[in-house]
Amino acid sequence: MNNDVAIFGAGAWGTALAVHLAGRVRVTLWTRTPAQAAALAATRENVRYLPGVALPDALVVTGDLAAAAAADRMIVATPVGALVDVALQIAATGTRAPLAWLAKGFVAAPGTPAGVALAHQVLAERWPAPVGVVSGPSFAQEVARGLPTALVVAALDAAFARDMAGLLRGAALRAYDSDDMTGVEVGGAVKNVLAIAAGASDGLGFGNNARAALITRGLAEATRLAVALGGEPRTLMGLAGLGDLVLTCTGDLSRNRQVGLALARGEALPAILDSLGHVADGVNAARSARMLARHHGVDMPIADAVFRVLFEQLAPRRAVEGLLAREPKSES
Repeated sequence: MNNDVAIFGAGAWGTALAVHLAGRVRVTLWTRTPAQAAALAATRENVRYLPGVALPDALVVTGDLAAAAAADRMIVATPVGALVDVALQIAATGTRAPLAWLAKGFVAAPGTPAGVALAHQVLAERWPAPVGVVSGPSFAQEVARGLPTALVVAALDAAFARDMAGLLRGAALRAYDSDDMTGVEVGGAVKNVLAIAAGASDGLGFGNNARAALITRGLAEATRLAVALGGEPRTLMGLAGLGDLVLTCTGDLSRNRQVGLALARGEALPAILDSLGHVADGVNAARSARMLARHHGVDMPIADAVFRVLFEQLAPRRAVEGLLAREPKSES
């Protein structure tokens, strides 16, 4: 396989990964519109999503989907809500290249009992080559700056997971391969929900003890859901589970944590999302996690409380009080 990569989606994460890879491999960054592609190519900076980071001269920017789809590897870097649509547009070009995505969340799955699913459950049978997911604790700004980062690549095809992990390794970035797509995708999706809870807890002034308890019990919730869907518990103790959860619950660059902080201040959800300027995938993931948990009979009280705060106007303080009032159980 040649070192020719196309990244679809010029948001913060897609741009950061393109910057990381450019120079070591041939990289094409696809944007939704020719006008956006022309602006990035002219300024050599993604002013909206990754300001202050220069785009390397070797990085090609295009708005031509078919041209980008001629690469040997595909990486979709859109928000999870656009993942399936963009992937199917790429597939329609006739490519036979393997596909990985950076999105973290659940996708719509009409006709299934829960109505939502993990991305690989929808895309694996509709893509003509191996598929995989890249996850782990990774703020785009830090990857773009070359700061130390560790990721995990999961795929149903072990050779593709190893190949993609090898592609990503370089400079200060470490990448590990995994065969547990379910565990990796659940960890990446649920941590965004829990980051909203952590932000709300911090915003209410509940302190470090409360945040540590929330992270720990939230990890137990994510693990229960992963196992119910066929994932491995050990995966949730790794980069895509515990690692990403700690980062998004404590790091101020976390958009989902920012949502929680704003909710604690009494701000309305629509205004919060408008002010972010980026997608906070934990909002929709809260709804999806609740649907899957109910379908599979999984107890996820923290995720459920986040759903009620977001969509049923439950006050964040009342949500925490409700969690504290739950009947104690054995920890395990």
